[in-house]
Amino acid sequence: MSQVLMPKATAVWLVENSTLTFDQISAFTGLHPLEVQAIADGEVAGGMTGLDPTTNGQLTKEEIKRAEADSAARLKLSPRDVPMPVARSKGPRYTPVAKRQDRPDAIAWLLKVHPELQDSQVAKLVGSTKSTVQSVRDRSHWNMQNVRARDPVTLGLCSLKDLNDSVDKARRKAAREDAAKKKAQAKAGAAAEAAKAAVDPEAVDPAEADQPDLADTHRH
Repeated sequence: MSQVLMPKATAVWLVENSTLTFDQISAFTGLHPLEVQAIADGEVAGGMTGLDPTTNGQLTKEEIKRAEADSAARLKLSPRDVPMPVARSKGPRYTPVAKRQDRPDAIAWLLKVHPELQDSQVAKLVGSTKSTVQSVRDRSHWNMQNVRARDPVTLGLCSLKDLNDSVDKARRKAAREDAAKKKAQAKAGAAAEAAKAAVDPEAVDPAEADQPDLADTHRH
C-alpha cells in the first residue's frame, strides 16, 4: 500500500467523521491503535485540523461506507494518477496575485482560531507581513469592514501540514515558557523564604508557639 498523506491529520478526520474502528483507522494510516484511541480521547493531536481523505483522492466515500459496514474490512487506498508534490525550497512564500486579497480574511481566521500563533508565524503562513497581521489584530486595516475570517487552507494560501506544524510549534513554545515561568516563581518564593529566615533566625515556629514550657510545668 502506498503511504497515506499526513496520516495523523487523516486519522483525526476519520475519527470525527466516520464509524470506523480504531483498528481500521490504524491499519489505513499506519498509526498504532492506541495512538488512534488517544486521538479519539483528545489526548493526542488536540487542535489539529483533520484532513478529509476523500477530497485529495486517497479514499472514496463508497470505500469508507464499505468498511463501516464490516469491522473486519480494511480500507483500500485509491490509486493516484497525480504525481506527488515536490517539496518547496526554503524562502518567502509566494502568493498568487488573485489570492492576495484573501490574506486579511485568512489572518483574521488564524488570529481567532489559533491565538497561540505569533504574528511572525501568521505572516509566514499566508505570505503576508507582521505589520499587516498587526493591523488586522487591532482592526486598523484599511479594508477591515470587509474582512471576514476564512480558513487559509480552503483559500489555498497554506497547506494543512504547514498550519498544523505551526500550531504544534507554537503550543510547544508556550508550554516551555509556562514551565520556565513556574520554575522562576518557585525559585523566587524559595529565595524570599530564605531571606526572611536570615533576617529573623530566631522567629518562633507557629507550630511550637502554643506548646507549654516544660520547666514551668515541672515547677507547678
